[in-house]
Amino acid sequence: MTIYSLYIYDRHCACVYYQDWHRTKQPKRAGEGGILNAVSQAVSPLAPDSVAPAPSSFTSPRNTLSSTTGLVVAVGEDPPVQNPLEHARSNTLPFDEEAKLVYGVIISLRNMVKKLSGRDEQFTSYRTSTYRLHLYETVSGYKFVMLSDAATDGLRFVLRQIYNGPFLDFVVRNPLVPMDSRDQGIDNDYFRASIDRLIRGLSVFN
Repeated sequence: MTIYSLYIYDRHCACVYYQDWHRTKQPKRAGEGGILNAVSQAVSPLAPDSVAPAPSSFTSPRNTLSSTTGLVVAVGEDPPVQNPLEHARSNTLPFDEEAKLVYGVIISLRNMVKKLSGRDEQFTSYRTSTYRLHLYETVSGYKFVMLSDAATDGLRFVLRQIYNGPFLDFVVRNPLVPMDSRDQGIDNDYFRASIDRLIRGLSVFN
């Protein structure tokens, strides 16, 4: 049993926080303007000064003709070295699209449950052959979503612990974190570290 990732959505349907642990495929970085600021550095768009530098004008002697003999010293160029992490992300969705899909699944299933079972019935989780989704929704409209492997039991109590502990301590009571700003997420170092300690301390975390 293991835990894959955590998403937090505000009452405006925006993903305001993301963290993962055992994902085998990392999501691509979100496109510019695709997500709010301060959601997660791992999936935020790269800053302009983080773009790979332009190729140097220096030409290696191996790629030139010998000036004295006229013989070709080398043909072609060395293949570009690709970042293994970026290569692993090449077959996955950008994070902004992934976050919208996760939210869409939650809303669709929640509405279906209410229509089929009545307003008193709550949607708290669903399971597929490869993963299980867990949902905890607060009175203020925040939605805490966790993905785990399919064999994991219900983790709604863990999401409630995150809300009653780290979320209240380092988000709600933190004057530096703008709630419902529509422009910024809730990520901060203390909040992220506190969640990480809580999750890694669970018996289901491997």
